[in-house]
Amino acid sequence: MTSLTDFPITKKWPAQFPDRIQLYSLPTPNGIKVSAMLEETGLSYEAHKVDFGASDQLTPEFLSLNPNNKIPAIIDPDGPDGQPLPLWESGAILIYLAEKTGKLIPADAARKFETIQWVMWQMGGLGPMSGQVGFFNKFAGKDYEDRRPFERYRDEVKRLLGVLDQRLEGRDFIMGEYTIADITSWPWIRNLNGFYEAGEHVELESRKNVMRWAETCMARPASQAAINIPPSG
Repeated sequence: MTSLTDFPITKKWPAQFPDRIQLYSLPTPNGIKVSAMLEETGLSYEAHKVDFGASDQLTPEFLSLNPNNKIPAIIDPDGPDGQPLPLWESGAILIYLAEKTGKLIPADAARKFETIQWVMWQMGGLGPMSGQVGFFNKFAGKDYEDRRPFERYRDEVKRLLGVLDQRLEGRDFIMGEYTIADITSWPWIRNLNGFYEAGEHVELESRKNVMRWAETCMARPASQAAINIPPSG
């Protein structure tokens, strides 16, 4: 494919600005990550709302871009070698955008891979485990009489928060400086304490370093913009 219009997803979500990165997303924790990264880097982009209520993520057009039917996904019309690049999985997108811009990832090779390590930590641990806590605390799982599933995920999130709290001892940010390691994790802390209504269950307030760090991350102008991109209304 050599043109943005060659991608079937653009038939359902036409690009008003085809020279910009096309973002297909919602302001969920994973969606907020990429919106925040785009805002932080200053890259030009166009956001398209993928309406879960209308099952947009299951349409042939969306599946043509992301067969895993999850947001976020992007198409960069100016990808490697000047060719359009379709990409999904929020962690992969963050790494790509960091490499593309040279921002929010250390130039030093060792520190770069340490940063990516923390991105993988969130992708494999904090995110999915927090999602399970949300399911068993707020959604259908709360009706299960057997509380062992909830307790299992709750305890794992508590453990992960302890790992993060220890890492942040004496550091403003995960890598000392603000990077994609922070962008990938703070939206999940926000969700635990907010939408999932699970902060008390995972003893979030006791993690003083995490709370201080999350508040700092969320106060950034890019973060404040990202929590409403694309607008959910």
